[in-house]
Amino acid sequence: MPRVAVVTDSTSLVTPDAEVTVVPVQVVVGDESFADGLEEVSPSAVIGALAAKKSVSTSRPSPSAFAETYASLAAAGHDAIVSIHVSSKISGTTESAELAAAESPIPVTVVDSLAVGPSLGMSVMAAAAAAARGASAEQVAAAALERSSRSHSFFYVDSLEPMRRGGRIGARAALVGSALAVKPLLGLRDGRVVLLEKVRTTSRALIRLEELAVEAAGDGPVEIVVAHLGALERAEAVAARLADRVELGAPVRVIEFGPGLAAHLGTGAVAVVVAPAV
Repeated sequence: MPRVAVVTDSTSLVTPDAEVTVVPVQVVVGDESFADGLEEVSPSAVIGALAAKKSVSTSRPSPSAFAETYASLAAAGHDAIVSIHVSSKISGTTESAELAAAESPIPVTVVDSLAVGPSLGMSVMAAAAAAARGASAEQVAAAALERSSRSHSFFYVDSLEPMRRGGRIGARAALVGSALAVKPLLGLRDGRVVLLEKVRTTSRALIRLEELAVEAAGDGPVEIVVAHLGALERAEAVAARLADRVELGAPVRVIEFGPGLAAHLGTGAVAVVVAPAV
């Protein structure tokens, strides 16, 4: 049975106990750089920095960080690696992984998930489950892509400005949101963050967020993750209402975005990811 290791980056938000190796993105607050997900910087610290008008940004992991990870997994006795990462259309992380893969002592399959956050996490966990069953690297990569292709991601943010600063959404879309003082609803399409709708109030935006999730769920059963940044009460309310409106294959999970995504979403963000139950 092949020993296939699964690697991802910290934007996937996978839990520490998952059978997955996580390479952190770097979170830059002012002049200081921190490793995301390693308790060097917390979501609350990023919230505080944003409130204080400090510059907050992120940078992809270096090829050397991936190279060290791949070499360590090879030394541990793995036969192959499947490295699954945030969409290449919003981050250069996949490129770093590909550069390191070319020098790896064992074969590395780099997967561009075209996803981010909980959607990427679902893809990674599907791959990890396949690897645990003894699947080949090709099968593990296919499991990740299949899960990603069937997931739907919707985001509410209080402002598009953090995404505009980070280059994650076009300046034109950010300008529209600011000029009209609207509450934007975003989604992922072909790996890009797009503006789906403009809603006048936060309460109406959250209602519409739920409606989009219910439409995506269809007849179910589905798995749902609700993620937030400094908005636990909002997220729990959305999760509770969704639990009453769709057929679930597992309880709705509520999680907080890590610092690596917090820098681009801003305080108050809520996201819902819907995927068929497995």
